[in-house]
Amino acid sequence: MLFVYGVLGLIPETRKFVLDSVEDQTKQVLSNMGEILKACGASYSSVVKTAIMLADMIYFKKVIEIYAKYFPSPTQARSTYEVVALPMDARIEIECIAVLQ
Repeated sequence: MLFVYGVLGLIPETRKFVLDSVEDQTKQVLSNMGEILKACGASYSSVVKTAIMLADMIYFKKVIEIYAKYFPSPTQARSTYEVVALPMDARIEIECIAVLQ
């Protein structure tokens, strides 16, 4: 099993957020997660559980619309939480558990 925690919408080369919007940060988070999964011999289809932490639940609909493009149906188990604060004032953070074959 692979446990991936604390994925933010940072550009790996600069360690800065792609942009301030939750849409852009979500796409970058999922891109970063995809690269981590790939480096470990896994893919989005290997993921069995995700947890999404949002700075505000008002972002939920936008985030899930983007998320669905990376994790098409049937989706894995997912939980979503609104948190008081995220590292570096991020809008979103995602963690996942994947099964390695």
